[in-house]
Amino acid sequence: MSDIREKREADATLSKVPTEVRDVVPGFEQSGSLDALQELVDVAAQVPHEVARRAGLSTSELHSLRHLMDTPMGPVELARALGVTSAASSGVVDRLVARGHAQRRPHAEDGRRTQVVITESGRLEVFTRLAPMFAALSELDSSLSEEERGLVERYLRGATAAMRALM
Repeated sequence: MSDIREKREADATLSKVPTEVRDVVPGFEQSGSLDALQELVDVAAQVPHEVARRAGLSTSELHSLRHLMDTPMGPVELARALGVTSAASSGVVDRLVARGHAQRRPHAEDGRRTQVVITESGRLEVFTRLAPMFAALSELDSSLSEEERGLVERYLRGATAAMRALM
């Protein structure tokens, strides 16, 4: 008898689980712009993996190059930026150095520390792989009027803020 009662209780609990966004966000209406935004988010999540695969890199190696393009970083800083352990970051750096995409150098202010610096080869790898996307985005952007660009920017910044609120 208790098995039947437990099943009924489980079924009752499951029936209360929301099955649609409308169940948790009253007034939510799906739209073409929300569909397009979801598609963009989905594709954006796949791009690093695909670009890394085509370059013969791991996703962590590609993300490392992206971070290093902004500024040299110590191995521990890079590990934090990647969300991996220092040991994993060290392996990533070893592989990038072996490919000629990065160099280890003494820290400019503290010679006891090491900095990882992207090389021209590393920059070329990233820019070459991403150039077709940048060209297409630039063409799309230039096809918009200033007013349209402003509207798109406002929408994308609002979507970014909504997503950041989850972090």
